Amino acid sequence: MPRLVEKEHSMRTPSLFPTYFISHGGGPWPWMKREMGDAYAQLEASLADIPRQIGRTPRAILMVSAHWEMPAFTVQGSAKPPMIYDYGGFPAHTYQVHYDAPGSPELARRVQQLIATAGLPAGFDAERGFDHGTFSPMAAIYPNADVPVVQLSLKRGLDPAEHLALGRALAPLRGEDVLVVGSGLSYHNLRNFGPQARDVSRAFDDWLDASVVQAAPGERTARLIDWAAAPAARMAHPREEHLIPLMVAVGAAESEAGERIYHETDFMGGIAVSSFRFGAL
Repeated sequence: MPRLVEKEHSMRTPSLFPTYFISHGGGPWPWMKREMGDAYAQLEASLADIPRQIGRTPRAILMVSAHWEMPAFTVQGSAKPPMIYDYGGFPAHTYQVHYDAPGSPELARRVQQLIATAGLPAGFDAERGFDHGTFSPMAAIYPNADVPVVQLSLKRGLDPAEHLALGRALAPLRGEDVLVVGSGLSYHNLRNFGPQARDVSRAFDDWLDASVVQAAPGERTARLIDWAAAPAARMAHPREEHLIPLMVAVGAAESEAGERIYHETDFMGGIAVSSFRFGAL
């Protein structure tokens, strides 16, 4: 099993990794190319480019998935996480797919410690598996499943300030060769998808880019706390679980610049979607 701490790295201090907020797509899309054609080609290319961007292989990835909510921030502690097929109505073969990356109980305990030290509620789940908010994008980022991955839950209530605080608590991991990724979707309204969502998705996407890329860091934080006042906010996110991982990624790089690394204006027939990176490379 890959170790979080390796002897050959013990004498150096690595530069800080950036953090990411990625749009993870719908369900088990990497295993549905025959059915979906090139619908995910641009998203897949953007995810596959992350290893090139960061320039070195992380010792582990901490993935904050939109598909896991708990009463307290809870860390996945399994050394060999199982699969959670948390979707419905997809082809039978997508309920047999596997992404067999190892977990890292060592990193999980470190994450739990950082969260608790920050005065936030911190739980540990030794049985939790990978949901599609993790295994679908990871199949594009590291298709060989050879980098340890640990999931971290959202906290019920989905308070943006609490999740920004979570990101601040996790910031030390960036200097420990751990890549922090928030996995959600920049637009997530399954009842208003396709061409009819073109205008509202673009309005929110424009606000998102202005807030996390163009705004100064202090203004960015204030805008994210008050995100529900954004144009078309509740049309883009009737429930905000797919947006809240962004707060964690921003909190962990709060004083640093943001950059949009993926953008489509015609995703799934009309949706504007984006992914972002925070912190220098």
